[in-house]
Amino acid sequence: MRFHIITIFPEMFDSYLKESIIGRAIKDKKIKILFYNPMDFCEPKKRVDNRPYGGGPGMVLRPELFLKAFSKIKNKNKTKIILLSPSGKKFNTAYAKKLVKQKYIDIILISGRYEGIDARVQKILKAEEISIGDYVLTGGELPAMVLIDSISRQIPGILGKYESLEEERISSSEVYTRPEVLKYKNKNYKVPKVLLSGNHEKIEEWKKNK
Repeated sequence: MRFHIITIFPEMFDSYLKESIIGRAIKDKKIKILFYNPMDFCEPKKRVDNRPYGGGPGMVLRPELFLKAFSKIKNKNKTKIILLSPSGKKFNTAYAKKLVKQKYIDIILISGRYEGIDARVQKILKAEEISIGDYVLTGGELPAMVLIDSISRQIPGILGKYESLEEERISSSEVYTRPEVLKYKNKNYKVPKVLLSGNHEKIEEWKKNK
C-alpha cells in the first residue's frame, strides 16, 4: 500500500516514520510513503496562503497549489482520497480495516493548515473528509500519522506474530508487570491477585470488567 501525503510540512513526519512498526514496514517495503509539497509550486515571492473571501480571521491555503501537488501523484488506480478535517467523519479502527479489506493500493492524505484549504479542492477531488476526534489541531500532519499507523497495522504481514496476537486479545486500561509489590513513599502498591492466580478464565473476565 502506498500513502501519498500532501502537506506543506513534510519534515514533521521524519522521526515518526523511522521508528518501530511503521519504520520496519517501510524498510520491508510493505508500505511506501510519498510526499508532495504545495509550496514547491509557488511562484517566486508568492505565498501558499491568502486572505479569505468574505472576511474572517486567519489565512486560507490556495487551491491551485494543492491541485498541482495532487497532479504529481502517479498510479491512481484503486485510490482513496482523504481530506483531514476537524468537521469530517470520525476515524476509527473499523474504518482502517475497511480500507485494507477493500484493497486500496493508493491512499492520498491531504493535510491542511491555518484556517484550512480552499473548499474547492475537496469538491474537485471528491475527497472524503475525515477527523480523528472532537478537537482542533494546528494542522493535518498529526492526523495523517494516526491514519498511517492505524491502517498499516491492518495490512497482513506488518505486525509480527506476537503483536498480531495482542491486537486481537481482550485488553484493559489497567496493565501490570514486575515487581509484584511496588514500594513508593512508604506505601506498597500490589498487582491485583487475580492476575497472579493463573486462572485464565477469571483473568479474561477481570479484563472485560475493566
